[in-house]
Amino acid sequence: MKNNKFDIDLKYGQDRENRIEKILKEGKLEVKTERDWWFKSGNIAIEIECNGKPSGVMATKSDYWVHILADGDKDYCRLIFDTRTVKKLARKYISKIKNVGDGFRSKCVMIPLAEIFLAKNLDANKTKGNSK
Repeated sequence: MKNNKFDIDLKYGQDRENRIEKILKEGKLEVKTERDWWFKSGNIAIEIECNGKPSGVMATKSDYWVHILADGDKDYCRLIFDTRTVKKLARKYISKIKNVGDGFRSKCVMIPLAEIFLAKNLDANKTKGNSK
């Protein structure tokens, strides 16, 4: 007989829905939209400095970082990160900096999309093979 875990899966799904609802209602969000560059380069650009001062993810007071990947006027996807995760990724890829924006006064860390979800970039418990 097949083990039916529908009730467990349903509770798990509902818990995640509640978490997203709480993030959107109560969380402080920083929202950045990236047009086209991510598609051409395979990277997302995370701003860390402007005019020689911390900016973007290094200056935000937000709880969550929302990174929208757009293709022209169409949003392709929306990634929601804990801000501390994006800061950790920015520090890890700090050697991949690109000057961008008006007058190239902003510095962005270029994070390869293909590497965002690698085990080595996730929570320490995941890299040890443990799950929460």
